[in-house]
Amino acid sequence: MQAQKNFWRQLTWTWKPESERDAGDSVVRNLLLHWFPAKVTMASLSFRYSFWLGTISAVLFGILCVTGVPLMFLYVPSVERAYQSVKDIEFVVSFGWFIRGLHRLSAHLMVAVVVLHMVRVFFTGAYKNGTAANQARPVNWVIGILLMLATFFLSFTGYLLPWDQLAYWAVTVGTNIASAAPLVGDKIRFLLLGGNQIEQNTLLRFYVLHCFFLPAFVLFLFLWHMWRVRKDGGLACVDKLSLQQKREKLAPVKSKTYSLLGITKGCTVHVETALVNETEHTVNSSPHLTRRILMMTLATVAVICLLALLVPTPLEEAANPRVTPNPAKAPWYFLWLQELVTDTTVKLGDFTINGALIGGILVPGVLIALLAVWPWLDKSPVLAVGVWFAATRRRQNLVFLGIVIVVVALTVVGTFLRGPYWLFFWPWEAWPEMPTPF
Repeated sequence: MQAQKNFWRQLTWTWKPESERDAGDSVVRNLLLHWFPAKVTMASLSFRYSFWLGTISAVLFGILCVTGVPLMFLYVPSVERAYQSVKDIEFVVSFGWFIRGLHRLSAHLMVAVVVLHMVRVFFTGAYKNGTAANQARPVNWVIGILLMLATFFLSFTGYLLPWDQLAYWAVTVGTNIASAAPLVGDKIRFLLLGGNQIEQNTLLRFYVLHCFFLPAFVLFLFLWHMWRVRKDGGLACVDKLSLQQKREKLAPVKSKTYSLLGITKGCTVHVETALVNETEHTVNSSPHLTRRILMMTLATVAVICLLALLVPTPLEEAANPRVTPNPAKAPWYFLWLQELVTDTTVKLGDFTINGALIGGILVPGVLIALLAVWPWLDKSPVLAVGVWFAATRRRQNLVFLGIVIVVVALTVVGTFLRGPYWLFFWPWEAWPEMPTPF
């Protein structure tokens, strides 16, 4: 019995350290904890600063990987059998509907959480370098943008796999917008589809991208992103804390070596040190950080499971290229682009301004490029780093907030207020009866 306790203690002591020394050693000796610092600031652990959105998005990605494995075994990437295999998962396989619901909801929530995480970083000015040496937070901001785009495409490639009407025509709308890119638009669409139409080549390409290449790319970017957070000294709120500290003169500790020969009894060399009171503001990563990560993981999994039980996963009739739904809508995270395409398509006599080029390519391209270079354009002081809605960043925060509101408003309009022929309908207005396709 004692031997079993000792064996279990050897396996778990890094997660439940019993002393200050064990807490420090646990980070060094545990592979999973090795990328964390030995100590973290209590401000970094606060829910009010980061809302733990980065951790939640990582947990959602983990759920996608775990639930994707059984779905990958059950799914058949063939235009003849894809829809039927999804239907079997939904109605025949034991708890298949639950696994598919978890996967689908995690994908949608990951898109939303990653976007919210980027919004949080902007409003706190966390993309700027602070007080520590060798920081490269602007680079990490660009990595975050790449992660966001990869998350979009990871969800987009999975959208087609059910091979129902909703998936087929949503991907049709999305790829048609991409084809509006000047010079390379048609080539990009041809590369995505593997031809000129959505067919077997398209399904196979989306399946391979969704199951291997994009997850591997997201995992690589995530590891790089976390490594840069560690190299940059942690979350940006740490820089604000360090600027607020007062340097104190402390007596030298006799047990610590301050010079080449060390300090001996009765030394005549007076050494003065200036330290920040770390014990007041920091705690050991294990168990304080690990427990909070576990709590957020359990909470995220619980919410996803509850939503999977309450929210049905849609599956429309099998994809039919000859029957176009009216209206045909892109995935919800691209609906703002579809709405923008409509709003920027203007007829001037016989001349028509190409809304797909302006609203679908140029506007989002400019926004992404502006986001990427913004850390180098932001000249706000160091005191604004890690501060929610800092007064010195008021103007740029208002501009960014205005863009976010416009994107959200366009998404709402495209989701709830657009009906047949993409005409505007209020929620209480009835849509006209459409002829039944034959």
